[in-house]
Amino acid sequence: MKSLPIKPIFNLFLGLGLMSLTAFAAADALPKTPQAQSETAQSVQPQVDSAVTAHAAEKRHEIIADAVVAVQETQKALQFLEEKKTKEALQALERATGKLELILAREPQLALAPVNTEVVAYDLLANPETIRAIIADAKRYLESGEVQKARALIANLASEVVFRTTSIPLGTYPEAIKAVTPLIDAGKIQEAKVALQSALNLLVVTEDDVIPLPVVRAQHLLAKAEALAENEHRTEQESQLLEAALAEARKQIEIAELLGYGNKEAFQPLYEQLDQIEAKTAGGKGGKGWFDQIKKKLSELL
Repeated sequence: MKSLPIKPIFNLFLGLGLMSLTAFAAADALPKTPQAQSETAQSVQPQVDSAVTAHAAEKRHEIIADAVVAVQETQKALQFLEEKKTKEALQALERATGKLELILAREPQLALAPVNTEVVAYDLLANPETIRAIIADAKRYLESGEVQKARALIANLASEVVFRTTSIPLGTYPEAIKAVTPLIDAGKIQEAKVALQSALNLLVVTEDDVIPLPVVRAQHLLAKAEALAENEHRTEQESQLLEAALAEARKQIEIAELLGYGNKEAFQPLYEQLDQIEAKTAGGKGGKGWFDQIKKKLSELL
């Protein structure tokens, strides 16, 4: 058995700091190199990237500028204490406190103030047959009690974009910052540094959204197929493109099912509707409204 390829598509970092996330390939999985993706699948990748980028922009708008400054000033205060610049540290803490008070004055009921959004995407470059083989291997490992080997395989079974947000917990962070000033005034610099670091450790990281890439790909493939299907005078080449788009959409839906992006009951209607569309478009026939139901059902998986 060889390592399963999971390719990071991109890492977008918004707000305060930078974090990196690495996918670790399982030692006993299949196959060693990424499996070839069809030209049809690759043709909708720009639309997939654009959809993710647009969602990332929406998340960026949720970041609160005053909260970002509050954390930055806390970090500055800690650095000033390292440099034994207590006056500058106190001034930085005063600025941080002021920003936090502004946030609370504007939104007294706000529990978390976002300061950073991280977007990480991983693409599982494997076909349905390979995914089934990996799942079978994982099941065998579990049945024989080799949990860690199964865990390494299962950890790779994802093809998604994850949006993570780092936030200030407004119920605890402001008070933690205020408690540092008396320590500095008392000359307890080491205790003040520990307290500041503890305050920064209070920042909360949440996973707000997970977008399954196979579902998004299927959506754009169906949009491409729909445009072709509505043309009642399409050429032979256009009919071939339509068939390829429908076939690839079916494959992406199958991958989404195997990876667990929805329950099995949600997928059966999708396959049935694909069967109907393929029958309706056979022989160069065209029409409108044939994709309405499958698009609705597919959007429910997001």
